[in-house]
Amino acid sequence: MTNTVQFSKKYYVFLIVFLGMLSAFGPFVTDMYLPTLPSMADIFHTTPSLVQMGLATSMLGLAVGQVFFGPLSDKYGRRMVLIAAMVLFAVSTVVSIYSPTIEFFNVCRFVQGLGGAGGIVLSRSISTDCYSGRELAKTLAIIGAVNGIAPVTAPVIGGVVAGAVGWKGIFWILFALGVVLAGMCLVFRESLPRDSRHTGSVFSLMSAFPRLVRMPYFRVYVLMFGFANGVLFAYISSASFIIQNYFHFSELAFAVIFGVNALGIGIGSALALKFKKMTDAAVFGAVGAGLFSVLQLVCYVLFDAFASYEVLTFGLLVSVGYIFTSATTLAMDEGRAFVGAASAIFGATGFLFGGIVSPLVGMGNIMSTTLEIIAVCSFSALAFAVVARRRRSAVLAE
Repeated sequence: MTNTVQFSKKYYVFLIVFLGMLSAFGPFVTDMYLPTLPSMADIFHTTPSLVQMGLATSMLGLAVGQVFFGPLSDKYGRRMVLIAAMVLFAVSTVVSIYSPTIEFFNVCRFVQGLGGAGGIVLSRSISTDCYSGRELAKTLAIIGAVNGIAPVTAPVIGGVVAGAVGWKGIFWILFALGVVLAGMCLVFRESLPRDSRHTGSVFSLMSAFPRLVRMPYFRVYVLMFGFANGVLFAYISSASFIIQNYFHFSELAFAVIFGVNALGIGIGSALALKFKKMTDAAVFGAVGAGLFSVLQLVCYVLFDAFASYEVLTFGLLVSVGYIFTSATTLAMDEGRAFVGAASAIFGATGFLFGGIVSPLVGMGNIMSTTLEIIAVCSFSALAFAVVARRRRSAVLAE
């Protein structure tokens, strides 16, 4: 059975661009202003730790917002909730630009994250409303690629424009992006018909969360994605220190290397579609991630050369791309009865794993710690991928 919706070619292109922009929204909210953090400490006359707190509060907002907007969209529809999220983001962005203190700014960052979360959670929900099976996998491959590439490219873009416009200029760019997306919401056709929406109170919708969590294979797919996200954020959090401080490359060289590596995630996300079964793509990607993570550790001990680090990192990120596409497709298909809530749990888990892993890479020797964390996350993702494929085999055997 499929719920694939037929669109005109023109609207299909619009929808794919729209969903891609929504999925990139959150990472751009958190990461685009990263190059301006040192200057912001001087501007606000505060400590670097308080400035960095804005990153933590925005990620908290992105996690909480998905849990909030996902179920609401199951009751009120995707379009209205999405417009509300974009308006919330736009208003909080303007207010943050005129923040009198760093504490006020950090509160605004939390609200920004809430608004940005609407775009992330609804990009998956809308895709699942419109497609299933292979068509859903194709759409989510695009979203998965954007989700993987955006956190890597956002700081690079921010670094390019920071010198010219500063942190306030970057926030005006984010505001403009929010306005553009709000305008695109007016063109977007509601994907969840009234007769398909959940009835009852808003609080009753929260019952979807425990029901989804009790679904064993939904948990498997979500945790597989969570550990893959752990690999990605371990890389993102450590890359600037490893490439610039450890291997002594310039800021420009770092930006180029960072950008090239981002392509690996997109390549893996697209190649996952070559598999007929998403469970096979998940195992293939997880095996690759495990293999590359072991080789990274071996080469670090034997050679400790940038060439081996870079080649193996690129292969690792390609493997993560496979996992992103397969895990997202499998999880959203499994949680189809509560699409908004399923997307909320899925997305919030990814940010939770990223938030846990990011500070851990700075403990001890950043190179060895990062590679060890990547290996642990890779083999954990592999364990869940194997369980997912066994479940698929068991179902076919019945």
